[in-house]
Amino acid sequence: MTSTEVSTAQAREALIALKGEVGSAVVGNDAAVTGLILALLCRGHVLVEGVPGVGKTLLVRALSAALSLETKRIQFTPDLMPGDVTGSIVYDAHSGEFSFREGPVFTNLLLADEINRTPPKTQSALLEAMEERQVSLDGRSRPLPDPFIVIATQNPVEYEGTYSLPEAQLDRFLLKLTMPAPSREDEFGILVRHAQGFDPRDLGAAGIKPVAGPEHLAAARHAVGAVTVRPEVIGYIVDICRATRSTPSIRIGVSPRGATALLAATRAWAWLAGRDYATPDDVKALARPALRHRLDLRPEAELEGATADGVLDRVLASVPVPR
Repeated sequence: MTSTEVSTAQAREALIALKGEVGSAVVGNDAAVTGLILALLCRGHVLVEGVPGVGKTLLVRALSAALSLETKRIQFTPDLMPGDVTGSIVYDAHSGEFSFREGPVFTNLLLADEINRTPPKTQSALLEAMEERQVSLDGRSRPLPDPFIVIATQNPVEYEGTYSLPEAQLDRFLLKLTMPAPSREDEFGILVRHAQGFDPRDLGAAGIKPVAGPEHLAAARHAVGAVTVRPEVIGYIVDICRATRSTPSIRIGVSPRGATALLAATRAWAWLAGRDYATPDDVKALARPALRHRLDLRPEAELEGATADGVLDRVLASVPVPR
């Protein structure tokens, strides 16, 4: 089945089924599951932050199991070299020639596990792939598959032996999703499922099956592009982003790239909700995940306990909502 044979209704139905399929493996993180689906619709990359053991890797593995796309994983370490990510030129002794051996970045869904544990040189190699969707080596540019999405994870509390992601790289992520520790009810449900034989390393045996494919994504992306955004809603996005640049506790506010990311995520959210138009409430719903990683707080504000989410809440409360 091609994208031209998939209707908008079928594409939406498949992606809603995708959300349910992933949610059956990852308990209590519906917001993170929805965020990954929005990123797929927008061709955007995602940064997932959470303490160890909350299911960040399981989330990506469940998404790949429920989606007919190729997935690869890189465990980022301090000794990881750029060629370990992008690939390298190798000598073939049989043919006597040099050839390019593709790295794990040549895939549809790339899980970059603990991305902040690798040095800046390797991070910059991934940055080109994220921004240009290609790898340049030996004077040649090699395009990456379509779709190509990086889902990176990082630990928010353990900074020893890590390298902070530069602002330029953070700005390339469409969304930053947080995965908190589950509630007691959700944690109880997780343990019950494990007691019943659930194995996170064998999702096929757990019943996770592909429910959507590239044709559904292509049709959905085409439909998202047709979602109407009134000038008043666009102005609301602009006013929110501009307000972050004049907030005293913020050193660097949201760039125009961040504004376009919020717009794209808003349209995808509206379409997934079954509408062909976006509302100010859609903007509010996506402001935190789309903008939190684009704010650089002043050191004195951080010492006083300010957080990016808290500052965004105050910005949203101060910007008039269009009617």
